[in-house]
Amino acid sequence: MKKEEIQKKIVLGLLFVFPIVVYLFFASGKNNFAKLPILTNEVNELSSLASVTDDSIRLKDRITVLGYWGGSLETKKAEALNLNEKIYKRFYEFEDFQFVILVNQERLGQVDSLKKALQEGVGTKLVKWNFISATTQEIQTHFNSLKTPLSLETNGSVPYVFIIDKDRNLRGRNDDEDEGTLYGFDARSVAQLNKKMIDDVKVILAEYRLALKIYNSNREK
Repeated sequence: MKKEEIQKKIVLGLLFVFPIVVYLFFASGKNNFAKLPILTNEVNELSSLASVTDDSIRLKDRITVLGYWGGSLETKKAEALNLNEKIYKRFYEFEDFQFVILVNQERLGQVDSLKKALQEGVGTKLVKWNFISATTQEIQTHFNSLKTPLSLETNGSVPYVFIIDKDRNLRGRNDDEDEGTLYGFDARSVAQLNKKMIDDVKVILAEYRLALKIYNSNREK
């Protein structure tokens, strides 16, 4: 068999297999293509923070993993590594997906060393890790807009991260077997990231991909 024929068959095989792999990837989520429930509408936009002077980093039209690390950046390495390995590494190549972490202004100097540790950990590009500086009061005000029963620590940090959709709504679970209503995911818990957050990120990505497919199909009619 000629080399060109072999290459042609390989390409055709990949074209056949790839859509199946993508389908299985998303369908493996617990909720499959059901929508992830909205728990809070219209979380505050990042423009409410004084340090954000343009809309290059925003919640609107993005799928965001949102965290509040306040003044405890030096203690967040384990949580950052968990999130980078279990969530970011899997999904960062999807369009409009991002991480946004709010930190106290005086802690920005520690961001570079944390990023270096993350890169050494899994070797992924950190282009979609966004660290935003804010005052403790700004962090508290923004956190309050989530309208959850959770509380920030005195240094403006919390070990939970939150999924925010493209319309700035907080997504989560309203029928979780452990919590009842699951507002955020504990970044200290590899088990929770594995069993719940990965699943929920898959669901929301699938939701938007399906919506885009329907939109494009309607335009072609």
